[in-house]
Amino acid sequence: MRIGLFSDIHGNREAFAACLAHAAQSGIENYVFLGDYVGYGADPGWVVDTVMPMVERGAVALLGNHDAAVLRPGRRMNPDAEAAIAWTREQLTSEQRDFLESLPLTAEEGERLFVHADASAPEAWNYVIGELDAWRSLMATKRKQTFCGHVHVPMVFRLSATGKLADFKPVTGTAIPLLPSWQWLAVIGAVGQPRDRNPAACYAVLDDVANELTYVRVPYDVDTAARKIRAAGLPLGLSLRLESGT
Repeated sequence: MRIGLFSDIHGNREAFAACLAHAAQSGIENYVFLGDYVGYGADPGWVVDTVMPMVERGAVALLGNHDAAVLRPGRRMNPDAEAAIAWTREQLTSEQRDFLESLPLTAEEGERLFVHADASAPEAWNYVIGELDAWRSLMATKRKQTFCGHVHVPMVFRLSATGKLADFKPVTGTAIPLLPSWQWLAVIGAVGQPRDRNPAACYAVLDDVANELTYVRVPYDVDTAARKIRAAGLPLGLSLRLESGT
């Protein structure tokens, strides 16, 4: 089965629609959403409405920190993120909020663990950026494969049976064999706000038969997504980040 892994959509309708269209054309059979459907972008309701029926059909969906912030104010964010959360809170319907409220922090399927942020403390929303973060996350589970988001930058970590940890940046379109002799942690890049200086939307494809992971980049209408952010009165910096991929 080919499984599409999506994270950090952040209310970006244009990016999400482009990724879903690409996934459908690529023969994706199931979907996993690693959280942060809202925040930053101008179409949070559309994104949530798109994910809800997919979950009813069997997709996995997790809670992200921006989703939680909409539901439970209090955790400090940077000023642009806080402004977007305050705006988003007024856009969502009770049904959309109830859906976000129902989402779990983690999900497990066989040898796979799905989580938005660090697996050692999912509710703390810690970033997995370097080897120490990856080590902490890997030590928190016995699963062979962990998939997370939150960072907005694609990265892969692997831990050998002898405790040797290595990391590398995935090459777009190149399949990564998830060898069972290693424990793996894959940080999936962002659909809605990439931060690796590539504005193209990012998602990943997990082939659970071949046991391979492939990162995908999908160009989309950045200009429209950025214009809608400005038209909504959201911080200008949020539109500029889409255009620069930072």
